[in-house]
Amino acid sequence: MADPWWTGVRERVLAAPGDVFGALGHRWILHDPLTPDDLADLETQAGVRLPEEYRDFLLHIGAGGAGPAYGVFPVRRVDGRWRWEGSDTSLADGRRPWEAYGGDPADLTRLAEPFPVERPNADKLAELRRQFPKEEDFGSRDAFDSAYAAWEQRCEPALFAPERTTGAVVICHLGCGIREFLVVSGPQRGTIWSDTRVDDEPAYNPELHDLTPLRADDGTPMTFARWYLAWLEQAEGRTATG
Repeated sequence: MADPWWTGVRERVLAAPGDVFGALGHRWILHDPLTPDDLADLETQAGVRLPEEYRDFLLHIGAGGAGPAYGVFPVRRVDGRWRWEGSDTSLADGRRPWEAYGGDPADLTRLAEPFPVERPNADKLAELRRQFPKEEDFGSRDAFDSAYAAWEQRCEPALFAPERTTGAVVICHLGCGIREFLVVSGPQRGTIWSDTRVDDEPAYNPELHDLTPLRADDGTPMTFARWYLAWLEQAEGRTATG
């Protein structure tokens, strides 16, 4: 195993260390690891070498399953094609979480494109946020609802433009449409970003309603291994403290 921090991690996870947020979704189940041939095929299809920490996780820990929030989205080969899929737990209406929360977790045709450090459409979104309708400016609730719907129709195409997530895959979801991405291409390769774009009213706190990098306690970017192991240590700590 290339990275010593993964030593014994699979066994620690399968011990189901605690009743933590999201455990009812992943049920402390880890999918079987990928074989080296599987990983090579995946990377050939994706056109990119995945970050080293994540590669070792796929090879030695599992192809997905138990992990932060509702679990690490598994990567599977379906009819010869690889894809990242959402949690195995269906929603009440029968949809998988990724179908309700923004579609397929990865566009394999764009993973080799660098993830944009400078956020696309930033100026346009800033102007839209300044134009966010305030209910007190309208004479009725119906008038406000109509203005808000029109504003949302202008905002969503810019906020969810595909070029804003090139070079990244959705790695898990936290419910209510909030997701976390793993960057696989570009200067931010290997880091985890939080996606809170589904929040309805970004004008009230615009810096939180976009893709933002997760950071460790020391302020450095959160890489895949640090992200996963911090979650596991927290889960084990909950068990130790009862």
